[in-house]
Amino acid sequence: MTFQSPWWLLALLVVALLVAVYVVLQLRRTAYAARFTNVALLGSLVPKRPGWKRHLAFGLVALGLATLVVSLAVPSTEVRVPRERATVVMAVDVSLSMEAQDVEPTRFQAMQRAATEFVDVLPERINLGLVTFAGTATTVVPPTTDRGQVAIAIENLELAEATAIGEAVFTSLSAIENFQASLESTGEELPPARIVLLSDGTNTVGRDDTQAIEAARAAGVPVSTIAFGTDYGTLDIDGERVPVPVDRAALEAIADQTGGSYSEAASAAELEEVYSDLGSQIGYTTEPQDISPWFVRAGVLVVLVGAVLSLFWTNRLV
Repeated sequence: MTFQSPWWLLALLVVALLVAVYVVLQLRRTAYAARFTNVALLGSLVPKRPGWKRHLAFGLVALGLATLVVSLAVPSTEVRVPRERATVVMAVDVSLSMEAQDVEPTRFQAMQRAATEFVDVLPERINLGLVTFAGTATTVVPPTTDRGQVAIAIENLELAEATAIGEAVFTSLSAIENFQASLESTGEELPPARIVLLSDGTNTVGRDDTQAIEAARAAGVPVSTIAFGTDYGTLDIDGERVPVPVDRAALEAIADQTGGSYSEAASAAELEEVYSDLGSQIGYTTEPQDISPWFVRAGVLVVLVGAVLSLFWTNRLV
């Protein structure tokens, strides 16, 4: 919980002062009563008091006042709300190494399922595009709010040779730029953009990672990367078992240097969790929500209870 006008909390010192004065008065009253040595005479002079009930009533009034003071400081709490607008391009690796079976049933099939879930996680107003890359990178679906179009494209993905991670970033940036150009022609404000890139391997063809990082930074588009697979993945190529370990270092560097987030997934379940987390980060934001009305209601209620009890027990407000 945070406070939008924290200086009002200084007024709690006034409430604390009132409590201190009350305590001093009670101690003085006790000291005055102690002067009487004749207990029987004291009982006849001083009417029976409610004792602890009087203190409880005052305590409730003081607590209610403190709660009302806190409400003046405008307490707020962070709530998650869907982003109104954003542009996300999902770039997925469809190189042959995705056929490795170190992730059940295969890296490729697990990726398809998780990517489809990612489509469902994002709020409806976020524009989502799809880029695939192997030896080259292709914009399969330009940014759109049509989730069905993206889901169908994911279902129909096919594998190819080589891995062009740098080209995937450039193609994703191009898709974002084209979409933003269409928005500018209508006079709309440009929404924030991000690339989510999933791969299991090292860049083998096309422009290198360094060029891609520079281009993403120049465009102000963070690239969040997911390293998918294990160190023990293999492929059978012409009867020979070829290792295809995941390359974490390259993907982590892309994310770190562009302001994106880096994640690792070594199973289908982990990949689904990563996509879910990314969906929450990209599709939602946190905003302060004023909860001072709750403090006002609570403060008024506590003060009223204290006042009623004081009148009932002592025939006085305090």
